[in-house]
Amino acid sequence: MIRRLAGLARGTARMVRRAPLAVALVLLVWAYGLATRSLPAGPGPRLLERVGTGVGPLAEGRWWTPLSAMLWWGSVGAAVATSALLLLGGALAEHRIGAARTAALLVGTQVLGTLAALALVAAGAALGGGWPADLATQVVVGAAPGAVGLVLAAGGALSALWRRRLRLLVLTALVMLVAYSGELPDVMMLCAGLVGLAAGRLLPGRTDRRPGPSSRTEVRVLVALLVTASAVGPLVAAIARAPVGPLSVLQFVVLSPPPDAATVQQICTTAPAGQCRALQAQLRLSGIGPALASAVPVLLLLVVADGLRRGRRAALVVGIVLNLVLAALGVLLAVLVVSTPVEQLIVYQSAPGARRVLALALPPLLPLAVAVVLWCTRHRFAVRAPAGTYLRLLGIAVAVLVAVSATYVLLGAAVADQFDRPPNVGQLLADLPLRFLPPGYLGEVEPDFLPQGVLATLLFEWTGVVFWLVVAVGLLVTFRRPRADPGARDAERARELARRGGSDLSWLTTWAGNAYWFDTRGEAAVAHRVIGSVAVTTADPIGAPTDDTVAEFARFCREHGWTPAFYSVTDGTRAACEALGWSSVQVAEETVVPLAGLAFTGKKWQDVRTALNRAAKAGITAEWTPYADAPPALTDQVRAISEEWVADKGLPEMGFTLGGLDELADPEVRCLLAVDGDRTVHGVTSWLPVHRDGAVIGWTLDFMRRRDTGFRGVVEFLIASAAQRFQAEGAQFLSLSGAPLARLDRGERPAAVQGLLDVLGRTLEPVYGFRSLLAFKAKFQPEYRPLHLCYPDPATLPAIGLAVARAYLPDLTARQSARLLARLR
Repeated sequence: MIRRLAGLARGTARMVRRAPLAVALVLLVWAYGLATRSLPAGPGPRLLERVGTGVGPLAEGRWWTPLSAMLWWGSVGAAVATSALLLLGGALAEHRIGAARTAALLVGTQVLGTLAALALVAAGAALGGGWPADLATQVVVGAAPGAVGLVLAAGGALSALWRRRLRLLVLTALVMLVAYSGELPDVMMLCAGLVGLAAGRLLPGRTDRRPGPSSRTEVRVLVALLVTASAVGPLVAAIARAPVGPLSVLQFVVLSPPPDAATVQQICTTAPAGQCRALQAQLRLSGIGPALASAVPVLLLLVVADGLRRGRRAALVVGIVLNLVLAALGVLLAVLVVSTPVEQLIVYQSAPGARRVLALALPPLLPLAVAVVLWCTRHRFAVRAPAGTYLRLLGIAVAVLVAVSATYVLLGAAVADQFDRPPNVGQLLADLPLRFLPPGYLGEVEPDFLPQGVLATLLFEWTGVVFWLVVAVGLLVTFRRPRADPGARDAERARELARRGGSDLSWLTTWAGNAYWFDTRGEAAVAHRVIGSVAVTTADPIGAPTDDTVAEFARFCREHGWTPAFYSVTDGTRAACEALGWSSVQVAEETVVPLAGLAFTGKKWQDVRTALNRAAKAGITAEWTPYADAPPALTDQVRAISEEWVADKGLPEMGFTLGGLDELADPEVRCLLAVDGDRTVHGVTSWLPVHRDGAVIGWTLDFMRRRDTGFRGVVEFLIASAAQRFQAEGAQFLSLSGAPLARLDRGERPAAVQGLLDVLGRTLEPVYGFRSLLAFKAKFQPEYRPLHLCYPDPATLPAIGLAVARAYLPDLTARQSARLLARLR
């Protein structure tokens, strides 16, 4: 407990040092809010009339209200939210631009955002009434608009990744509030946020480079966020005090009014038939069970969003099907409402005119739009569950469906007297499908019978809920299961062969995406990817290859109509290829650091020693951890650093022989983090094992990222720390892997193809920096070993080049290609 309190105290002290203006303002407003009793319920009517802002107060000449409204924050909930936004904005802005500019941003975005929102509302009210007219009557207080504007403005100084994430999250929340709740403070926050975005472009220290395309992981997160917003939005409208936003009509599909069966029965004995039907329909939407049933689509969509975040193919399929089903239900609901006389409508009678049109159009159109987005991004979701997972889930779902259906029909018939109009088995069967539909879509369907007794109520309300809860939990469990590779058996055989032997890059052959050819003895394998008509290999053969291994694989390719291309292979494989009359060209330069007798002494190791010494002074340590088992506090930082690196590059993330986050989860890959005393990760590297006869003899560098704002020499520190650790463990060498399209000048005159690759390497240098990477590795005094591309026919080089490019950038779009060309220019 004492340690937690001490940690809280340190965190509070850091916040005060980082954002003194924001902290002081929050404390001041809370102090006089409590003293004047404007908290927790908000300012009283007389005070609100003097300090609140709106179209009315400004029209009456109270010009100061956009400023005075900042000093009163409404209810406790609004005050807490505003405090959080202010502290976040202050933490982002004050240490970057100073307290004076932060105050100017806060006040400026509040005033300009308020004036812009009120101008739009006044114009809309003058033109057509409706929603703007409702807003024109409201008088509000609060500093939330300025706080939102400050957050978005200060976000302009963040890195590309975090700038994009912050803007996406905040703007999505603001648009959702305006669309579903639509009250005046929501509109003011959105306008102030847009003002803040514009103001952020004028701040010093802003990063001018546009964020690059999202990585595979980031796209999954963005799509999952979209699905989450589509799921939660109707709930926002349903729980808002007085939702008036354009999408607030979606509350009708989740609204659950509260009358009870006894009251309805009593009223129906004397009330007109229409009023009785209305009360009966509202009854079927009441209670805990119907409330949960109304939220079933929300629950399922949230589960789907979690699966999409994990890249699950099944989540994509379920998401598309579920949204199409919701769209179909929306169409059926619209047809039912349109075909019913207005005076006989139950729920939608309270949504007259244009709002009724929206209430009928949006339920099918919104899920249809989400389904289209999911279909357009389907290539990003390829992670599959183990074989048989969804067949088992389907079996469980069918069994539960049969069980709850039989229970509803048979037990319902047994307790028929507990319904207001005792049903027979046929009527229960006819009503059964409705038990599995969200009650919000049944508001205009007249019930044939209603429950009165406890058991009948449980059957009537919980039959569908039990089934859908089982489905939701089952999907959630399957989405969290380890992914399965369709060629898992071949992949495991390949891992065993990689443990027997191969090049320093042999562990790359075990990565997802590779296919495997095994020789007739089963003692050697070639990992490859067939792209177009080219079979591009990943490094040298693994296992125990013979002199005939290359020739056998070439025959295998010819039988399938493929062109073999041995890529990133060492001199041994190159010699075997040239013995067949093939050509070769150097495509990369591997750098290897022998560990025997390694000592960081002498002038040539000065940079490495400096990095080690500075890390020690800064309290930064090298921490080994299996990435799959690391605590979320560390893995989340590693993921953020990687996404930030991809975003700041402004170009697609490369794959093939360049590993990413997915490859870090391999339990045989070692992950090394640079962590300071506050558990902040400054950099990360991963190391792939190199085997000979089942024993690890060396390690190869793969994943390498550093935090932009972290310790500058972190990569040198991590590599040096790894070298010391591997040396102590008895490893023979440390490979810094290959630098593509870069090579050591050995003095020979390059052939035409080699010269072309050299030109390509120089052209791509400003973008991907392969030659700079090779120069950086020279700090570790390595041995240089060429890596080659071997091919049977020079005429196939264009097809091979295209296949290799697609292997590295499989998801490259036309727009990204244009961005790449622009960067090269």
